[in-house]
Amino acid sequence: MRSALNAAVTDLKDLIARSTGDAVAILEFQVALLQDEVLAEPAFSAIAAGSAADQAWLAAMQQEIAGYEASDDEYFRARGADLYDLRDRVLAHLTGSTIEAVVPPGAIVAAVDLAPSRFLAIDWSRGGALVLTAGSATSHVGMLARSRGIPAVMGLGVDLAELCGQALVDAHRGVLIVNPSPATRAQFDRDAKAAASTRALAADAATRPGVTADGTPIRIMLNIADPRELADLDPAICDGIGLVRTEFLFHDRQRLPDEEQQYSVYRRIAEWAQGRPVTIRTLDAGGDKPIPGLTPMGESNPFLGVRGLRLSLARPDVFRTQLRALLRAATHGNVKIMLPMVTQPRELVAARGLLDAEVAALAEAGIPARRVSLGIMIEVPAAAIAADQFDAEFFSIGSNDLTQYVAAAGRDVGAVVDLADPTQLSMLRLYRYVVDTARARHIEVSLCGDAGGDPRAIPRLLATGMRALSMAPALVGGAKLAIAAVDLRAMSGSERWPS
Repeated sequence: MRSALNAAVTDLKDLIARSTGDAVAILEFQVALLQDEVLAEPAFSAIAAGSAADQAWLAAMQQEIAGYEASDDEYFRARGADLYDLRDRVLAHLTGSTIEAVVPPGAIVAAVDLAPSRFLAIDWSRGGALVLTAGSATSHVGMLARSRGIPAVMGLGVDLAELCGQALVDAHRGVLIVNPSPATRAQFDRDAKAAASTRALAADAATRPGVTADGTPIRIMLNIADPRELADLDPAICDGIGLVRTEFLFHDRQRLPDEEQQYSVYRRIAEWAQGRPVTIRTLDAGGDKPIPGLTPMGESNPFLGVRGLRLSLARPDVFRTQLRALLRAATHGNVKIMLPMVTQPRELVAARGLLDAEVAALAEAGIPARRVSLGIMIEVPAAAIAADQFDAEFFSIGSNDLTQYVAAAGRDVGAVVDLADPTQLSMLRLYRYVVDTARARHIEVSLCGDAGGDPRAIPRLLATGMRALSMAPALVGGAKLAIAAVDLRAMSGSERWPS
């Protein structure tokens, strides 16, 4: 049993080594689950009582999965897919079977749902598409498919047995056509050529500034989850980095990263930007990003628990180390510090106190450092509604979490995904209020959620007054094309200022 668990962890770590960005955090979440002794304890107890290892593991996981799926909490129901994957992965090592299907080049992979690790194990370089009868575009797999340019249609709600034969996937319209007619295939080929032309235009647009049709400049920045994403990127495609996630430094380690390790990474990122602003978010552990030995275990809803800045303030030793590394890295570029999951103004005050103390300590020790701008993510409704009460030096709207908290609809729950629309009226009103508040205070405001890189959402975001968007590097070209098609002067009052 223990050998199979270790082998499954090794499988996932091998995938992590071949992955970048958000994929790493998703896989590390699964590693953390497998390394949590509480998960496997019922199986070991059953083995001690005489059960075979495979039967003990299967029974233990079925009970665990049933508990997740029966939960009233959307977060736990959505995590069921991770547990199914872990169940099958360990079971494969116990029984000597294989877990990965062989995918022919260009095939459409069809499933009820697909675990992130299964998706990442497929060689998508040879083409193909993904179709899920369950799941949603905002799930972990949906995010991975989008970031890699894999056509995907999810939440079809049909019997998987119906999906056989030849088929066409139109991810733009969210359509799967099984056994298409010759006329349909011909139209599909024409649409595919048009889409290829659009992609070529987007690639060209990526190297140009973001400007609307009426000449309004829009700052385009990058969301980075791993510095390896920057290796082949030209800094000229962006106006800076709007979000550097730092969780990658804390996952899959025997010990927490020390100051020197963090400083080295932050310095490289700052130097890559060549003077452009680099906004680095302090550790946002918790929720779907647990860190063994740091984040609390056993919370009934980790998304609403001790996470983000709450965790940093609860662990000032860890927080101070990160702040010192960031202050030192700021001498090598235009670094700004952003605090995640801020709810009350007093949390910002407490964080600023710790930051000022580290500035003074570094100066006293004669260590080169620079005081930087301190801002907050607006991703909790309480912070959005009371944005005028926060003495921050900049705002960054995290539309992903803000939307699911406002709409009470989980991003990973296919049945309610239509409710988690980041451009619904309630969200547009919040964006506009935060933008107006920032302008009145003469501070910068940007949006760094998925909506920022969605061409369909961009016109409505700009209509709220947003003038800075941060997104995954792969989305920059398409976003700039969408921006170039917007004429803010020609918009009607209702389009420009949603009421």
